[in-house]
Amino acid sequence: MAYQKVNADQRAPGHSQYLDNDDLQATALDLEWDMEQELEEPGFDRFQLEAAENQNLGNSDAANLDLDSIQPATSPKGRFQRLQEDSDYMSRYPRTMPKNSYCNIFRFSKIFCTLTLLFILGIVIGYYAHTKCPSQDPPPGRSDPQLYQEILKEIKAEEIQKLFRYLIQLSKHEDDTKFLEKLKVQWTSYGLEEVQLFNYSVLFSLPGSSPNTVTLKNSSQCFYPNGQPCDQEPRKDLSQGLLYSYAAYSARGTLEAEVIDVRYGTAEDVSRIRVMKNVTNRIALLKLGKLPLLYKLSLLERAGFGGVLLYVDPCDLPKTSNLSHSSFMVSLNPGGDPSTPGYPSIEIRIVTMKVQTVTEYKTLTNVVGYLKGASFPDRYVIVGSHHHSPYGYNGQEWASGTAIITAFIQALMLKVKRGWRPDRTIIFSSWGGTTFGNIGSYEWAEDFKKVLQRNVVAYVSLHNPIRGNSSLHPVASPSLQQLVAEKKNFNCSKRTKCPDANLSSVQMPGDGDFFINHLGTPSLQVVYEDVKALEGPSFLSEALFPVRAAEIEELDPFFNLHETITKLSGEVILQIANDPVLPFNALDIALEVQNSLKGDQPHMVQLLEMASRLRDSAELFQSDEMRPANDPKERAPIRVRMLNDILQDLEKNFLVQQVPPGFYRNILYRLDEKTHQFSILHEVWEHDKLHLSNETLQAALSKVLNSINSAQVYLKAGLDVFESELLGKN
Repeated sequence: MAYQKVNADQRAPGHSQYLDNDDLQATALDLEWDMEQELEEPGFDRFQLEAAENQNLGNSDAANLDLDSIQPATSPKGRFQRLQEDSDYMSRYPRTMPKNSYCNIFRFSKIFCTLTLLFILGIVIGYYAHTKCPSQDPPPGRSDPQLYQEILKEIKAEEIQKLFRYLIQLSKHEDDTKFLEKLKVQWTSYGLEEVQLFNYSVLFSLPGSSPNTVTLKNSSQCFYPNGQPCDQEPRKDLSQGLLYSYAAYSARGTLEAEVIDVRYGTAEDVSRIRVMKNVTNRIALLKLGKLPLLYKLSLLERAGFGGVLLYVDPCDLPKTSNLSHSSFMVSLNPGGDPSTPGYPSIEIRIVTMKVQTVTEYKTLTNVVGYLKGASFPDRYVIVGSHHHSPYGYNGQEWASGTAIITAFIQALMLKVKRGWRPDRTIIFSSWGGTTFGNIGSYEWAEDFKKVLQRNVVAYVSLHNPIRGNSSLHPVASPSLQQLVAEKKNFNCSKRTKCPDANLSSVQMPGDGDFFINHLGTPSLQVVYEDVKALEGPSFLSEALFPVRAAEIEELDPFFNLHETITKLSGEVILQIANDPVLPFNALDIALEVQNSLKGDQPHMVQLLEMASRLRDSAELFQSDEMRPANDPKERAPIRVRMLNDILQDLEKNFLVQQVPPGFYRNILYRLDEKTHQFSILHEVWEHDKLHLSNETLQAALSKVLNSINSAQVYLKAGLDVFESELLGKN
């Protein structure tokens, strides 16, 4: 049986004029699912994920799929229960006793007595045999919360601390190649399958042989980027190293010009300065925060500035942080290997900026291993952390994520060795080149893009999970928020109380970027933050201050926070990988869309009307199709597969082609906690106040409207597929 194909042209009645814009996404939905072809998905060639061996839903193996654990929202009587409780059932079909029935009674009595004796004997044998036989784990593919707890109870704070310290020491005494080889050996020793090293030759932007400098023209005083005079001896502390105060992938050269303070570099700041000053080829003094750095640089470049001096305002830092004299690094790389794809100053100062970064090709390595799924090996849950960078940046916060992912692998494989497997394949990854723009994850995902587009179910990020110790801060796709909210108070350590979690869908740093913005994969990450950091300007995390291992241990001396994040993330991973129906919530996406359209801006009526239709379709889909346990017909593996395919790809409808630099292409993610609208609409409305660009506004409205309509058509098509399948069988 093949699913029907629905194209973007099948739009809802009364669609907007914006939908005909040539710049819009070409397709709202492509449900070109051929079940036979789907089940022949080869998966990763390097991983040898032979899905066809396990995925022929038409054979007898499919009958082993245990779907009894799917719990409906309501619990009507099952088919067999109704037959048992129907008092008129037997009376409708009366049967008369045959004439020779009395002759057969004696024979039946003897058979009955014999079977009874055998039954009693079996009970006795079973009773004594039971005491000698070890208990068996549940079969693969069974959703069992108790089983999840058995896996997670093996995770201990003390073990994570040992792993953390081991990784730090290993990185100090081994070069990058040997370090990653030993990490591979460690993962393999736990039983993880096909752990491989993936090498890529990529273009890095590194500090030159001499530090960058800033020289005041009137006094000829020279300073390094961290404020230290050039005539002083460099500080010996590596975390204060002069060579590490730089912007990766910035242009190399020298520029002498006036410095102009542009504050945070927002559209309003830049417009105000342009009215008061000639900014052509001037140097902007720019504070980090409030908006993505790449976006602010694009505004400054468009205005005519020739260079930028970056700094972090000490007033913006949490009071608990002491970073006012620390050097930091930023990366101007939007992602992947770049070689392959307001107040004016009171006193005029002329400075000479000298940038001496160099670019060269280096080898980057990812460590990737997998646990093959029992029932759906061609559906992948990817779990990612990153390892230390051998070039330039020398922070050690990577060790927290690597220790957490290693501890989870260790606990999980203990259960696997006893015969259990999850339904879906779990891929564990330690990425390289993260600080330079998530290069490792981009290159690997581009390498396997065709397979990943079809097969990735979710991405779970363990990027720098300990950033403070006062607030648990999960970030998740709208479809995953309900699942994370259910787990956020899970099994907190006795020595620490679970704080309230600030759950949201906002842009998050780290290697989830490609999966969110190019594959439309539902994603999440759980971190501990400093509550004060959440109150300050957003995007300060773009400044990479090297964090030492000692600072992390000060934040979490007993590693209780590490344990909580490991268990919380672990239970979410297990549920996504093992629940027969993916624990994604289509209705929450529709609600997030409606919440993102709140406000008194014009042009909202049509968007709200489309959002209302999306919500209606999501409610119908969730009530009619996400209760497969209610009807034996819906228990068929093919129907569960169809349902999961729809849930898996729903977020892809919200990917737009062009967004401002630094903004997410997946418009379900807001800029930050303070922005409650679609980020691209927020940006154009800010511009609209200053420039009144109707063309830009119409383009942004078209993108949002087309995404909402695409999702609505997608869900409607899914409902039609289920209805057609039911009619075809009746």
